[in-house]
Amino acid sequence: MDAPAAHIPTATKGSRQLRACLLCSIVQQPIDFRKYGCPNCEEILQMKSSGDQVAQCTTSYFDGIIAVIDPENSWVSKWQRTSKYVRGMYAARVKGRIPEHIEAELEARGIKYRPRDQTDMD
Repeated sequence: MDAPAAHIPTATKGSRQLRACLLCSIVQQPIDFRKYGCPNCEEILQMKSSGDQVAQCTTSYFDGIIAVIDPENSWVSKWQRTSKYVRGMYAARVKGRIPEHIEAELEARGIKYRPRDQTDMD
């Protein structure tokens, strides 16, 4: 059985419209975030069917794209902290932060939010 995977964005004229999740950094078309949500963070971010959530929880400001085929065994995936996520395309660095209310919810669940802009690298 194949491991879960995200919808891989296609190279079209609209590829400048790609967005990266501010929590996990997966890159998808905005329509895929609205249609399917985030394959890694949907329970928390609830982007499915919500254009407002997609706008607040994703960004078009990111650097680089990494194709992750085997997240559990990829050293790049470990370095990017995406080894527990689904196969897909991930931004190397994401500019922006999740909304404060979502950061508070993560804290309440005992999850430490680590921005994807590499400002907190160990």
